[in-house]
Amino acid sequence: MKLEMTGQMRMEQRMKLAPHMIQSMEILQLPILALQERIEQELNSNPVLELDNDTDPDAPETPAEPPTDEDLAEKALVVDGENHEEDFERLNNLGDEFKDLIDQSGPYQSRREDDEKDLKLEAIKNTAAPPQSLHDYLTEQWRLVDADEPVKKAGNVIIDYLDERGYLSVPLEQLHNKDQTAFTPDHLRQALSLVQELDPPGVGARNLRECLLIQLAQSNDDLGFEYRLVHDHMDALLENRLSEIAKKMDCTLDRLNLAIGRLSKLDISPGLQIGRNDSIPITPDVIVESTNGSEDFSVRLADESLPSLRLNPYYTRMAEDNHIGETTRKFLVNNIRSAHWIIEAIEQRKNTLLKVAKAIVRYQRDFFEHGPLYLRPLPMSKVADDVGVHLATVSRAVSGKYLQCAWGILPLRKFFSGGTEDVTGQAHSWEAIRVILQKIIDEEDKSKPLSDDQIKEKLAEAGIPNLARRTVAKYRKLMNIPTAKFRKKY
Repeated sequence: MKLEMTGQMRMEQRMKLAPHMIQSMEILQLPILALQERIEQELNSNPVLELDNDTDPDAPETPAEPPTDEDLAEKALVVDGENHEEDFERLNNLGDEFKDLIDQSGPYQSRREDDEKDLKLEAIKNTAAPPQSLHDYLTEQWRLVDADEPVKKAGNVIIDYLDERGYLSVPLEQLHNKDQTAFTPDHLRQALSLVQELDPPGVGARNLRECLLIQLAQSNDDLGFEYRLVHDHMDALLENRLSEIAKKMDCTLDRLNLAIGRLSKLDISPGLQIGRNDSIPITPDVIVESTNGSEDFSVRLADESLPSLRLNPYYTRMAEDNHIGETTRKFLVNNIRSAHWIIEAIEQRKNTLLKVAKAIVRYQRDFFEHGPLYLRPLPMSKVADDVGVHLATVSRAVSGKYLQCAWGILPLRKFFSGGTEDVTGQAHSWEAIRVILQKIIDEEDKSKPLSDDQIKEKLAEAGIPNLARRTVAKYRKLMNIPTAKFRKKY
């Protein structure tokens, strides 16, 4: 077999993404809060990029000047063309001069005007302290419990295995297998009883029934009837078999409904009362407002909090200076190019997002005028063709972003959905169908709740026919609406 190397030419097309294109797509996909963080990172990492704090846009730009000798409070150590005897004598005494200067000045202090605030220090002072976790909260209480040492160790293990809701989802026998010598199963049972007496009430329960019983037992009110209801008839209660429970407890349905109302005030997740609440703030990227009460809508970006960026004029002139070293010039050129990219990417994000938002308002005008019932099906491809961009660009533009209007703060993706047509040929989006479905459930007779087939008939009467029963059941489950059996009230 003969081995040889040959060369050949081939013409082909490949799509390659330049770094600035990748950066533009990343910037386009960022919500307003994430974009603020990204700009802050660029300002910290790129010395050429700076904030444009000019309040008057018509005022002529004052270029930044290089630092002078007076600003730096420095003097050339050796001056060419002069008598160097004084220079070398000054160099010899330089260390003593600095020592005297440091002794006189004392500790280093940043040069700041009296009325100027330290922004980082103010931010640290205004930042809320991290909340105490459930584990730490229970551990502090457990230290004060008077019990034998094996019980104390068993209680620490139990607290370690509580989930965020405060439940012990691990069997006690399994906890005993973790350490055979420190405590016994009896110690675990004693420790569990003591842990269940800690605050918040209901913590340490192994299931919902036990959680409710703990809270009922610790209540100061007379809840004996409710305690018997949960203790003896929990399964029937969860299945909404109230008539059967009323016969066994020899009580009326009104008395039973009153007890259920009291039980509904108990906390089924007591552990969530303690610990971090990771609620993510929502800031709208687009604001749609009615112009002076008319039928016209104004669309604008909520980007007032975004800082305005510019290039530092001093560094741009330095990059053009032929007397600057090659390494320094290369460093400046790369940072100038990166600063141009980030500024262009932010501007392109603004233009694209504004065009997409205006197209949404144009196609969903009935929604902004009359409400969610008038939301229409709108494919993303239609907006992409209208704006003149790729479908993926529209998807990135609306990803994680919100729109504020008279109907609340809504995700931009909410306006893109499929749907169906009614008997008149009018299109209804799936979101609008959900609103109609919720209205039907709210208006039903709770003593005789509607089945899925009956909901389907109600939707047909509302002008939305040809929906399968399984489609109705699907959307009912997505909306967390229980079946007719569990919605029935006696």
